[in-house]
Amino acid sequence: MCILLFLGYDVIAQAQSGTGKTATFAISILQQLEIDLKETQALVLAPTRELAQQIQKVILALGDYMGATCHACIGGTNVRNEMQKLQAEAPHIVVGTPGRVFDMLNRRYLSPKWIKMFVLDEADEMLSRGFKDQIYEIFQKLSTNIQVVLLSATMPTDVLEVTKKFMRDPIRILVKKEELTLEGIKQFYINVEREEWKLDTLCDLYETLTITQAVIFLNTRRKVDWLTEKMHARDFTVSALHGDMDQKERDVIMREFRSGSSRVLITTDLLARGIDVQQVSLVINYDLPTNRENYIHRFVIGILHFCY
Repeated sequence: MCILLFLGYDVIAQAQSGTGKTATFAISILQQLEIDLKETQALVLAPTRELAQQIQKVILALGDYMGATCHACIGGTNVRNEMQKLQAEAPHIVVGTPGRVFDMLNRRYLSPKWIKMFVLDEADEMLSRGFKDQIYEIFQKLSTNIQVVLLSATMPTDVLEVTKKFMRDPIRILVKKEELTLEGIKQFYINVEREEWKLDTLCDLYETLTITQAVIFLNTRRKVDWLTEKMHARDFTVSALHGDMDQKERDVIMREFRSGSSRVLITTDLLARGIDVQQVSLVINYDLPTNRENYIHRFVIGILHFCY
């Protein structure tokens, strides 16, 4: 894919988490930067704040010796501080969530004039979260000659609409549906006959297994709060993360989990897309995901299911 991007082609790439796609497009962006030009030259959109921050870290690490600058433009942070940072000196690369990026473009603190590459990471997830209108509005503010890179785990109709509307003869790198597998992952399920018995079963496992780090997935934010409260009431140490939380709190929780000071994280599919936490040895689907793709995205090293 790097060669295609170096040659200036628009590219549609289908890729699962953990396949190195972030490094691939990061290297391609850095290769095309004019470092002496202190203007924003590449824009990357991601569906969640955590993923945007992770992409920023990868770009900064790879571009360290070049002197490349990269700013995370995400919701939940102070708007005035954001405007001051962008106004003081334009970063070479901006990585952000659709809402805040559109806001900064609209207020003219983020200039589209020199942006020559636009990357949509986890495009299917962004569209499923209701960002379609904002993505379209961002496209309208960019140059018609911009190079567009779209990365998506799946290719539903709304993703294909975006490709037809804004991409010029894109090169497609697609994966057959049957190739989206969990080969090499150990999967187990526990047949729990009633929903109310799942909590006791989880607690039994918590006491039985030696857990390096684990992620427990549920389908709703309310249920994340409920399970966290129940686990705390039984003196189990767990952390919780979902989209209703304040950004500072989310940052602290992710930092603690990455460092290993927090070992068990209860969350929604907010964490399922693209987030890299290498120490995780167990993933528990307390609720089964609503579709096959999210099932695949939830895995890290091992998967355990509660079925009832």
